[in-house]
Amino acid sequence: MSKPKLYGISGSRALRAIWGMEEVGIDYEHVPVTYGADSKAAEYLAVNPNGRIPALIDGDLQLFESMAINLYLTKRYGGALYPANAADEARAWQWSVWGISEIEPLQMQIVVQKLFTPEDKRNPKVIEGATKSLQRPLKVLNDALEGRDWLVGDAFSVADLNVAAVMQLMKMIRFTYAEHANVQRWADACYARPALARAQARP
Repeated sequence: MSKPKLYGISGSRALRAIWGMEEVGIDYEHVPVTYGADSKAAEYLAVNPNGRIPALIDGDLQLFESMAINLYLTKRYGGALYPANAADEARAWQWSVWGISEIEPLQMQIVVQKLFTPEDKRNPKVIEGATKSLQRPLKVLNDALEGRDWLVGDAFSVADLNVAAVMQLMKMIRFTYAEHANVQRWADACYARPALARAQARP
């Protein structure tokens, strides 16, 4: 059977799935498709018709969306990274969806302003508004981490992987968690994982 094939570059949202693949620790083929013309070519559109990265081929399975890829990888190959019971499995799904619905839209407003908008055209009110709005979901996360190291169970799991992977962009823009000490402690532990360093070292 051929090795799983993961498409995408580490300098993009595909880092989430590359990190996931490195966490499960299996041998895989990494195809560094960018978010440029190569992701719109017919050959790649046959893998992901959305023309976005990442995407995964594993045997007969073709899969897109980073959260789904990581849930699949950890369930099939990740051992203790995937919850062992239905209740914790549901919590892992919950946090994965939460990350892309509660955190990502707001953080992207800041990312667009700080990383993709010329300095003289930035709108400080957008950054200020998104920063203020992020305090609500960050408080939810901070409260969930009170008295515990990880989101689900007693060890790092796909729940932590997926939420931390989404929030990796906040690290890039030097967003601080000054009011959320539990989030800072948890984020530091997630971003210190060797699997993330390996993922970031890839193209």
